[in-house]
Amino acid sequence: MIRVLLAEDMHMVRGALVALLNLEHDIEVICEVENGDDIVPTALRHRPEVAIIDIDLPGIDGLTAAAQLRERMPGCRILILTSMGRPGTLLRAISTQVNGYILKDAPPNELASAVRRVAAGQRVVDPQLALAAWGGMESPLTERETEVLRLAAKGAEPSEISAELHLSTGTVRNYLTTITTKLNARNRVDAVLIAQESGWL
Repeated sequence: MIRVLLAEDMHMVRGALVALLNLEHDIEVICEVENGDDIVPTALRHRPEVAIIDIDLPGIDGLTAAAQLRERMPGCRILILTSMGRPGTLLRAISTQVNGYILKDAPPNELASAVRRVAAGQRVVDPQLALAAWGGMESPLTERETEVLRLAAKGAEPSEISAELHLSTGTVRNYLTTITTKLNARNRVDAVLIAQESGWL
């Protein structure tokens, strides 16, 4: 029986994942946490073989907790289950030496399969995301767009960016709109996060 710790802050999602995994004949969820701070203490108490960790948790984030768990309990395999399908986030996870990384919108049977493979010592990475991380690390932004976004990341308003780069405020706003579209971001703040995670700023 593969003993699993599940770290997920959304109650309904966590309940569904526990129910799903406990249907498997060889997997048992032995503990659940909803806060990143609780991952290591709970794992040390219950000794799971696999920890399934969401990245976006209250308290310390899932990748920081994963790094701490790797240090304190090296025998525990770590599977990141997240909605954050960005190449930069995957590269951060790989640098943390997690054993697997799959997306929440993957088919349900893939989660149980990933748990088994990770428990057996294999690496599991969502294939589409791996492809994006491998081949998609070149920035889609032009040099000027990168300059604009770098200033926006420091908190500069369009009027300040226009003065710094000797552009009209309208042109800066157009650049920011183009950048947001190119990075498939929700807004300017999200564009900054995507670019930083991808190493483009």
